[in-house]
Amino acid sequence: MTKTDRINKALEASFKGSEISVVDDSESHRGHAGFAEGGESHFQIKIVWKGFETLSLIARHRAVHEALGKDLLNEIHALALELTSE
Repeated sequence: MTKTDRINKALEASFKGSEISVVDDSESHRGHAGFAEGGESHFQIKIVWKGFETLSLIARHRAVHEALGKDLLNEIHALALELTSE
């Protein structure tokens, strides 16, 4: 299972009923710190989920980090997050 698949699976389990987009943006970081040949080092994640309505931006980010877990986060160099309730 790819890292992208693992990310999707973890997010879908935690944010039921949401719209989730996970894009491997690693190639655009070629030559930069953290780039890994073969990709899956830099990701753009967009989640639209009603549950974010009452959460601050930092609480939304923490929820995503918790959903992914420490082990998976340690395998990712960079995450760009767009987290909205609508």
